[in-house]
Amino acid sequence: MAMNQRNGGSVGELDTPLEGERQTPGHTSQNGNGNPHYSLPLGNSLEEAPEVRIERLGRQRPEVFKSLWAEIGFVFSISMSQVLTEYFVSGFTVILPTLVSSLGIPSASATWPASAFSLTLACFLLVFGRLSDMYGSFPAYVAGFIWLALWSLIGGFSTDLIMLNFCRALQGLGPAMYLPSSVALIGIIYRPGPRKNLVFAIYGACAPLGFFVGIFFAGLVAEYTHWGWWFWIGCVLAVITAITSYLTIPSDIAKKRKVREARQGTDDQVRMDWWGAVFIVVGLILFTFAIIDSAHAPNGWKTPYIYVLFIVGSLLLFVAAYIEMHTRQALIPSSFFKVPSMVPLVFALFLCYGSLGIFLLYATFYMTGVMGGTPLQLVAWYAPMALGGCIISTLGGFVLHLLPGTALIVTAGVAWIVAPLLFAIAPSGANYWAYIFPSMICATIGIDITFTVANIFFTTSLSESQQGLAGSMVMLILHLGIAVCLGFSDIINTYTLDRLGLRQSYHAVFWFEVACAGVSLIIMALFVKIKRAESELTVDERMAAMNDMQLDQSTTGARNMGTDSADGADDGKLN
Repeated sequence: MAMNQRNGGSVGELDTPLEGERQTPGHTSQNGNGNPHYSLPLGNSLEEAPEVRIERLGRQRPEVFKSLWAEIGFVFSISMSQVLTEYFVSGFTVILPTLVSSLGIPSASATWPASAFSLTLACFLLVFGRLSDMYGSFPAYVAGFIWLALWSLIGGFSTDLIMLNFCRALQGLGPAMYLPSSVALIGIIYRPGPRKNLVFAIYGACAPLGFFVGIFFAGLVAEYTHWGWWFWIGCVLAVITAITSYLTIPSDIAKKRKVREARQGTDDQVRMDWWGAVFIVVGLILFTFAIIDSAHAPNGWKTPYIYVLFIVGSLLLFVAAYIEMHTRQALIPSSFFKVPSMVPLVFALFLCYGSLGIFLLYATFYMTGVMGGTPLQLVAWYAPMALGGCIISTLGGFVLHLLPGTALIVTAGVAWIVAPLLFAIAPSGANYWAYIFPSMICATIGIDITFTVANIFFTTSLSESQQGLAGSMVMLILHLGIAVCLGFSDIINTYTLDRLGLRQSYHAVFWFEVACAGVSLIIMALFVKIKRAESELTVDERMAAMNDMQLDQSTTGARNMGTDSADGADDGKLN
């Protein structure tokens, strides 16, 4: 790649090469109308077969990294996005009882500090994904961690429920900025192939690792010191990540500026769909709020503000869908759903990730409320999930190009069912090694394989200019699925608690999770077809090849027509 050094480091700036410059994967040149032209990757030898060349390029280190250490720094910085997001989700459930007693939070309001983070995150993902496509993933990524650090620092000083909810909601804007950019950066820098598979596998492995880290520090804080230290430890980690990200992630600001200037005033210019953004964000907030709060409202779904907000939120989402279908700059363009298997995969992932949210929260509740586990015991009981996640994801990165994606996600779907099933059938006084340990292993198999395969499928199915969309959709499905399914699980728990008791009400929730995972497995097995994640041309390169082929055909046709005309004229002269 054309390299512009930043601060003298080993990582350059993503840029577009000059005309006539050697083109390599991910490189573009501007054509006459300002649109990027992607040429096919060139090899070192003219005799190298195209298939061999593409396979080699899918394995080698991207040229933007001058050394392996530069690439390691990039992967570390990107992976921290998963660690910190899960840190602020998982750890909060452990310190929540301490917060309830310390700040005097009513039990009916205790779910909101936990929900506010994920709700804000999910609702703003599409907006920041579009801004990432417009102005670059690098600035959005770094800014997200700075924002998260700021509100984590302030959150540790919360004095009441209102301040805590406010800080948790604003914390969620940080991941909404950096999560779409993290997926986009991997999708842009790495071309399809084994190396990209491995990076995404490491990225996915950091989700259970972050979940464990959050529980670990929350357990220590709850046991030995003031709860605010959990926020401040997260703040320190966010600051460290912001610094390493600035130093190790290639900047795409200049590249986006050039494309923006070249496309200024044309239909190809990427713009913000402000009307769609407003209706989507407000609609999602009201819709999800109604579902989450219905379990704690005075009269459940009969409470006026619950069904009013649900109806208004649903109507706003219908209006947003209408806007998206009739605007050129839709936040979710119709072309996204035209990708083969995309629609059924979205529905299946929504249920998969919803199952994950239920499992993580209610497994914690079960192990503390039913099994009597202490915060530090939770750390030990969740350790297999974190360790297994690291091992499974890393090994998966080496075999994703050998096995069909459909077979992998169906295998993960079976694991999704077994994980909650073991909790659902666990007897009173259940043994950890017989029920909890295998459940943790199945859970990590399900999330790691599904997350990695889905990320690779999304990023390789969309063009470079839509990698922000790919990142935002991956994370939107994840966090919206968690929020909605947790809302319904909370309803089940609330309505069965008095009649069945604590343990059986948790069992009812786990059976609901089994049902969600089962429906997801059926959808994936019957309607989703994903091939092996092997080295291949990118979407942009395939489009360029098709355009070149059409141009050659047009040129050949015009030449033949000219020859026929000349032959006709010669025949006329002879006559």
